[in-house]
Amino acid sequence: MNVKTVLVVDDEEAILELVELHLRREGLSVLLAGTGEEALQMLRSQAVDLVILDLMLPGINGLEVCRRMRSSDSMIPIPVLMLSARSDETDIVVGLELGADDYVTKPFLPKVLIARVRALLRRSTVGVTQGTADLLAYGGLLVDLQRHRATLDGAPLDLTATEFALLCLFISHPGWVFTRNQIIARIKGDDYPVTDRSVDVQVVGLRRKLGRLAESIETVRGVGYRIRENA
Repeated sequence: MNVKTVLVVDDEEAILELVELHLRREGLSVLLAGTGEEALQMLRSQAVDLVILDLMLPGINGLEVCRRMRSSDSMIPIPVLMLSARSDETDIVVGLELGADDYVTKPFLPKVLIARVRALLRRSTVGVTQGTADLLAYGGLLVDLQRHRATLDGAPLDLTATEFALLCLFISHPGWVFTRNQIIARIKGDDYPVTDRSVDVQVVGLRRKLGRLAESIETVRGVGYRIRENA
């Protein structure tokens, strides 16, 4: 059995212990870090499948850790779940725009946290739910599902785990319109509690990275999003 490894980054020992307890009950391997610097060192030296990241850390804060992860080729595919006492939407949106895949605010219910962890791990493993070919192509885009890589006109795209899953969903169903709820269900699981704003932020981030193909992802007013049938 391939045991997944989760890195938990928080400067509160009680939070580390609580999260570790529930993750281990799920059969997951757990690494703990109390600072941003320690977390980055672990990410460089050990295989990690998901990071649970507090925003308020001594030294390098969680947002900077996330930014550095998304600037590193080896760390880009690792899903990031923000865990923070900051519940203001602005802080959450900043984290998502930097490349985080989801967030949970403190105080939190352990069962909610575990549900989010399960969804992120499932999504990063499965990728897309339809279209089983190893390679997907669209107007100069080439997506390698096995290697979790995407290129545009031969140049690599630095996509977060959520952006990658979103791109796979769109280009495997050209012309299809997906509501925000359908997007959430397809790439994160049914009944996944997240705001429409979060979906919009991820789409904006994906468009920004698609360069000349940015306008291929269309907003269908009052419904959701689609990628044009022909690039």
